[in-house]
Amino acid sequence: MTAARLVARCVRGLEPALGTEILRTGSATVDWIGHREVGFRARAGDYDVRLRTADDVFLLARRQGDVGPHKSDLAALAEMARTVDLAGLARERRARGGPAGFGGIEISASFLGRRTYNRYDIEDAVGRVLAERAGVPYHARRHGEPPPSGHSGWRLTLDGTHATLLLRLGRRPAHRRAYKNVTIPGTLHPPVAAAMAQAAELLPGQRVLDPCSGAGTLLIEAHHTVPGTTLLGFDLDPAARRAARQNAGQLPVTVRQGDAGALPLPDGSIDRVLCNPPWGDQVDAGGRLSGHPERWWHELARVLTDEGRAIVLLPEARGLGHALALGLAPVHVQQLSLFGSRPLLVRLERQRARRRSRGPREAEVG
Repeated sequence: MTAARLVARCVRGLEPALGTEILRTGSATVDWIGHREVGFRARAGDYDVRLRTADDVFLLARRQGDVGPHKSDLAALAEMARTVDLAGLARERRARGGPAGFGGIEISASFLGRRTYNRYDIEDAVGRVLAERAGVPYHARRHGEPPPSGHSGWRLTLDGTHATLLLRLGRRPAHRRAYKNVTIPGTLHPPVAAAMAQAAELLPGQRVLDPCSGAGTLLIEAHHTVPGTTLLGFDLDPAARRAARQNAGQLPVTVRQGDAGALPLPDGSIDRVLCNPPWGDQVDAGGRLSGHPERWWHELARVLTDEGRAIVLLPEARGLGHALALGLAPVHVQQLSLFGSRPLLVRLERQRARRRSRGPREAEVG
């Protein structure tokens, strides 16, 4: 049995983190890294593909050259659907813990570049052929209605070079976490939280802080990344604290009332900080941060140990001046594309610790 060909899709900007996570499984090799996707091969017999930085994981059904920009070119996509090995895909998906059979067909399409057709034209051209071949109903997304339960999720991407047809491996997208029962405004996308936790290079026994914990996503992802850390969160909003506790359930996550501008913690007591601060895009800063966001940076620098590290999500680079003034060096900056915004994922280390361990170097920019 040959290695299965799979594709994991992610938030734009997380492709390097996703590729790294795939390689760290020790049982997969990367074929390509493209726009919001990483193609890889999983060893035959290794069926446990769990990637926390992925929005979704698919079996590769077909990959060929992109078609032209005209509506008449959709016929080539329909022909592509006629060549897919449906029986082989069904066997592979079932062997990897996915649902049996197809039940129905629903497909989501996306493309880059100017075309005379839209995403729904693409979906109909391919989805109808797949449904006819499988002998099951086709659900069109054109009218915005959610697909019925039991329909198999497909995805087709046209990136200007390749047309890639994918079959979802699981019953639902990978970014939908079972623990995420309660959300609040500004809650963080779980794969982004997972990427932040992985960038922190956590170790068992470390004290990990989220000073603006919200619904608890960062702390929960930190637990799933490296169990055995001490996870502590603060938030002024009672609804956020309730959401975090409900989402965490029995996990060792402690969430307390606290102001991120005046943390009730001793100096140098935290090994890692993970945070998506409330800078006003979706959630306004409250308490001592209201009108004084620089206090967040002072508290961050105060509670970190000399060897501490912080992974933060910022709406823009301007605030990094506060970090530098307080001796926190941005050693990696990666821009993401997240629900219409372009935040920066930033890794910060104490400048003296960085000089001692690595020598003077420029910050990496992803």
